[in-house]
Amino acid sequence: MRTTSRLGVATAALAATAIALTGCAAGSSGSTGTTAATSSTASGPKVDLAGACPATVVVQTDWNPEGEHGHLYQMLGPNPVIDSSGKTVTGDLYANGKSTGVKLEIRAGGPAIGYTKVASQMYQDKDITLGYMSTDEQVQFSGNLPTTAVFAENDQSPMSIMWDPKTYPEVDSIKSLGKALEKDGGVVRYFNGAAYMTYLEQSGILPKKVLDGSYDGTPSKFVSAGGKDAQQGFATAEPYIYQNQVAAWGKKVDYALVSSTGWNPYPEAMSVRTGDLKKLEPCLQKLVPVMQQADVDYLKSPGATNDLITKLVQQYNNGWTYDSKVGAFAAAQMLKLGLAKDTDGYIGSMDEQRMQDFIAKATPVFAGTGDVKSGLKPSDLYTNEFLDKSIGLGS
Repeated sequence: MRTTSRLGVATAALAATAIALTGCAAGSSGSTGTTAATSSTASGPKVDLAGACPATVVVQTDWNPEGEHGHLYQMLGPNPVIDSSGKTVTGDLYANGKSTGVKLEIRAGGPAIGYTKVASQMYQDKDITLGYMSTDEQVQFSGNLPTTAVFAENDQSPMSIMWDPKTYPEVDSIKSLGKALEKDGGVVRYFNGAAYMTYLEQSGILPKKVLDGSYDGTPSKFVSAGGKDAQQGFATAEPYIYQNQVAAWGKKVDYALVSSTGWNPYPEAMSVRTGDLKKLEPCLQKLVPVMQQADVDYLKSPGATNDLITKLVQQYNNGWTYDSKVGAFAAAQMLKLGLAKDTDGYIGSMDEQRMQDFIAKATPVFAGTGDVKSGLKPSDLYTNEFLDKSIGLGS
């Protein structure tokens, strides 16, 4: 999902005349250490992953480091090693403030892997233990590149459409936005080929005449339209960035989540190659609860991890710009908007009926463009079997 949709903020950061974000410091081409303590310092029993898990648990993300990935960087112990040329960070995998006996390697996605889809990357490189897979891409590649999600770090996607509230004060949903844009001659600018936009058009939520797939990632067209046009974005980033860091705009934007329209994939769920699920069971039984707790710990106290994320972005130095202020906003939004929440009383679970409903909506969208498995079922895409039902935001 991030390989196209997140490009917006990345490219926007390159427009120096429009955005005044924290400057990226050029990183060295070798490896450097950092003393940032990001892992949970909470006391608790030692978790031993040695023997059950690979000596190095490798996770492929779908974008550059950002707040939505906080649970993952939260698991890094003190002094992780940053490879600025390879766009990876490696350190002891920590749980309850103690080393688990294995390493954690986190690989950046997006530009770091040539915008390759995570599913493709996972099947090309079998050293990858887990990858970030959103349900829409799971469906799209379920035939040739099947993956099984084992932990949904967020329940809802932050993908949104934003607009100027002064121009459209009566708009309160994506559907009402479409009607207002049609009346006033405005458009919704988005990255061409976005699956969710195909759904919004096919379902009649947005009229075809207001769709404009020319979004190039910069804020220039949104700003120059003076509020007449709407634009895709992320509820965890753009509302803060456009108000506080895009000098040419510098005011509030309103937004609505795409998930509110019925296009509701689980975003960036931690997933394994389906054929490896059985082999990884001993590891996942111990590791998934560690990921759950790391997610809770990050959302409750994201500061140190956001500082590490900022440092990684600076040393990777690939045009993506992100700072701790945006990270703090992201963590707050995940809680405020219910993007991250306990479902069934604990964090990280996925719902069978929701999966079934999404498969029904996504299959026609991907007809002819992907490789959807014939007779695809929810059980092909996820399992909740490794989740610890005692771990949640309310615990």
